[in-house]
Amino acid sequence: MNWKFWKKDKSKTKKKKGALREWGDAIVFAVIAATLIRTLFIEAYVIPSGSMESSLLIGDYLFVSKMNYGARMPITPVSFPFVAHTLPYTNVNSYWDGIQLPYYRLPGLSDIKKGDVVVFNQPMEADSPLYRPVDHRENIIKRCQGTPGDTLSVVNAQVYINGKPSPTAEHGEMSYTVKTDGSEINSLLIEELHLSDMANLEDNSGFTTNTTVESANKLKTYSNIKSVTPNIAPRGIADLYNPVYPVKYPQFKITPKFPDYKWNVDNYGPIIVPKKGMTIKLDSMTFPIYGRAIGIYEHNTLKVNGHDIFINGKKADTYTFKINYYFMMGDNRHNSEDSRFWGFVPEDHVVGKALFTWMSIDSTASFVNKIRWSRIFRGIH
Repeated sequence: MNWKFWKKDKSKTKKKKGALREWGDAIVFAVIAATLIRTLFIEAYVIPSGSMESSLLIGDYLFVSKMNYGARMPITPVSFPFVAHTLPYTNVNSYWDGIQLPYYRLPGLSDIKKGDVVVFNQPMEADSPLYRPVDHRENIIKRCQGTPGDTLSVVNAQVYINGKPSPTAEHGEMSYTVKTDGSEINSLLIEELHLSDMANLEDNSGFTTNTTVESANKLKTYSNIKSVTPNIAPRGIADLYNPVYPVKYPQFKITPKFPDYKWNVDNYGPIIVPKKGMTIKLDSMTFPIYGRAIGIYEHNTLKVNGHDIFINGKKADTYTFKINYYFMMGDNRHNSEDSRFWGFVPEDHVVGKALFTWMSIDSTASFVNKIRWSRIFRGIH
C-alpha cells in the first residue's frame, strides 16, 4: 500500500494550457475583478445633459465613489455585467427580474451631506411603461439640497433649508433676459461667458440665455448691453405650462380637485424631506406629496375610498417612513428636471458620490480643441 498518496507525483508532466484557455481565464478574471471594483469601490460616469452646467459640462467623464456612502449590494443579481438596463442595439432587458434581493448597503465613510454632487437612479423609471428594478434605472446626477428631516423651500430661486439660505453652487446657471442696442453679440464672447440655450426675443431687442451669475455681471459691463435680468417665476402663481411636483403627477389625492399649491420652479415649498422613523399626518394636502413614497418606494398597497386612505388594507391617517429620502436639484436651475418635478430620491436609489473629472470632451469643438485640458483630474465641488 502507498502511504504517501498525498504527495504529488513529480514524474507526471503538467499539462500546459492552450492559448484559447489562457485567454478565456484572463477574460473571466478581468470581468470578475472589474465587476467587484465597479460594485464596491468606484465607477466611471459621463455627463449626458446640461442640468449641472457650468459646475459639470456635457462630455465630462468622472469617477463616482461607491465607498463614500457605502456600496449598494445588487438588488437584481441576474444581469449582464457593464450594461445598464438594455442590451446594446436592442430593446431587450439586460437583466432578469425573477430574483429580487432586499436592499442592503455596506457601511460608508459618511452620510450624504447638503451640497454633495450625487449620482443616483432615476426614480420615475419605477413607473409605467418601464417598471425597471431600482439598480437598473438610468443613472442621473444632481446636487443634494435637502437631507432627511429638512424643511426645504425655494424663494425667488434661492434655496432655504430650515429657514436659512443655502449656499448656491459657485458655477451654477439660471435663465436671463438680455436687452441689447440691436447689435450682434460677438461669438467669442458667447463662448467665453458660456452663454447657452440662447434664443432671440420676439421683438429682436435681445435674447434669453442660461449662464452663471459671474458671467451675467460681466455681460452688463459691455456697451451694447442695456440690461441683464434673471428670469424668476413670480411667487404664489403655479406654472400651468411647466407644472412641478406633486401637481405634475396627480396620482395621489383624496379630494376630487387636486390641491393648488401655487408652486413653481423658483418658488417651491415649504416641504419636509422624509426621514426614517418620521411620522406624518395624512390629509388632502400631505397625501399628494408623500403618497408616491408610501406606495411606490416603500412598496405599500394604497387605496382611497372617499376621503379615507387605506394602507395595506387598513385605514390610516398617519404614516411612519421606513427609509430616508433626499431632495436633489441641478445646478442649472432653469434647465434641470429634478426633485422639483418628480419629488424625493429614496436612499436605495443612491449610487455614489461624484469625486473628480478624469477627462472632458467638447463634441462641438474642432478636432484640435475637443479635449478640455483644464478640466482633466479636476475635483468636483
